[in-house]
Amino acid sequence: MEPFARIIRGHLEKWVATQKNVLDAIKSVEPQLEKADRLELVLATRMAFKHMVRTIEAFDKWLQDPFIIGHMPREMLEDVRRRVWKILEELLLLDIEHTSQFKEHIEKLALEGKLNPLLYSKREDREEPRIFV
Repeated sequence: MEPFARIIRGHLEKWVATQKNVLDAIKSVEPQLEKADRLELVLATRMAFKHMVRTIEAFDKWLQDPFIIGHMPREMLEDVRRRVWKILEELLLLDIEHTSQFKEHIEKLALEGKLNPLLYSKREDREEPRIFV
C-alpha cells in the first residue's frame, strides 16, 4: 500500500473510532436523561447540536475534497444524499413542530400574565419584544 493511502486510512480509522466513541457515550447517557432536570436537558441538547454541527461541517468538507469525490462511487453518493435529505426533513419537521408548540405556550402564558419580565424587554419605538436568548 502506498504511504499516502496508509495515511488516509489512518485518518479515516481515527475518525470512525471517535464517532463510535461518541455514539457509545450518548447511548450510555440517554437513560439518565429520562430523569434529567431542565438544565441537564438543555445541556444534553446543546452537546448534541455541537456534535451534529461538527459532523456536518466535516462531511461538507469531505465532499469538497477532490480526492474523496474523485474516488467515491456514485452509489455511495446517492446513499449519502438520500440519508442526509431524510435527516434534513426530520430536522425541519422538528423545528416546525417545536417552534409552533412554543409559540402557543408563550401565547398562553402571556394571556395569563405569567411571562417573566426579567427575560424580555419592550422598547416604546418597536412593536416586537426583545427576547434574551
